[in-house]
Amino acid sequence: MIEGIFAAVFAVICICLAAAVWDSNRFVTVTYDIKSDKITKPCRLVLLADLHNKSFGKGNKRLLTAIDEVSPDGILVAGDMLTAIRGADYSHALALMEKLSAKYRVYYGMGNHEYRLGLYPDDYPGMYEGYMSGLKGAGIEPLINGTAYLPECNIAVCGAQIDRAFYRHFRRKPMETTYLPKLLGTPDRNMFQLLIAHNPVYFDAYAEWGADLVVSGHVHGGIVRLPVFGGVLSPAITLFPKYDGGMFTENESTMILSRGLSSHTPPVRIFNPGELIVIDLKPAK
Repeated sequence: MIEGIFAAVFAVICICLAAAVWDSNRFVTVTYDIKSDKITKPCRLVLLADLHNKSFGKGNKRLLTAIDEVSPDGILVAGDMLTAIRGADYSHALALMEKLSAKYRVYYGMGNHEYRLGLYPDDYPGMYEGYMSGLKGAGIEPLINGTAYLPECNIAVCGAQIDRAFYRHFRRKPMETTYLPKLLGTPDRNMFQLLIAHNPVYFDAYAEWGADLVVSGHVHGGIVRLPVFGGVLSPAITLFPKYDGGMFTENESTMILSRGLSSHTPPVRIFNPGELIVIDLKPAK
């Protein structure tokens, strides 16, 4: 009996280890269709999130090839392309952004890791300046509470950089209804409002602000995914988070939450491959 239990436990451990190696080094492509009568022309966007400086093949060749194969009109970045560790390498992330910017318009929203570099420059000497300089040298201007327009499609792309207090562990800090309007301004309801907001926990606040579509990341799919239960652990150290990946709705707003491309602390994914997301935005009529 005891030997049988040990054998079963050993088998489960082996399966999990194999899944961790496999899923931590691959990604799948997932496509979503979004329709709105505000959109005047079809637009295909690729969503990237939570790369954490990983490279899928030399020079991220596998990732770049997969992006080219879907022929997007632009790239949405939902943050955490690098990892905020003192002296950490961000060359893979920056090289990917440079290559993408040479072919596509890149709409870069900040994650908590990019934000942290700028917030604590003494802890991460030169990293924020170096990375931001590299992005700008590649022609990418991060959307730090700013907006870019796609007039031919009637789409406004806004990037929200919320305060670090909204990333606290264990419990959700309330977000006042006035916070996002003060941060981002009042959205034009006649335009399709696409909000890049790294932390999905505040989807209700993003919807109330006026986002038609929110794209997020941050949760890494819950690190480990289980049948029925979904993602197991969020970066806020909460078990089985409500928002772990996929599509969600709140009144007239939709959120597409990427499970991310990689992870950190722990740098593994189990039964949870990375995601490259394709979003087809189409007129409703």
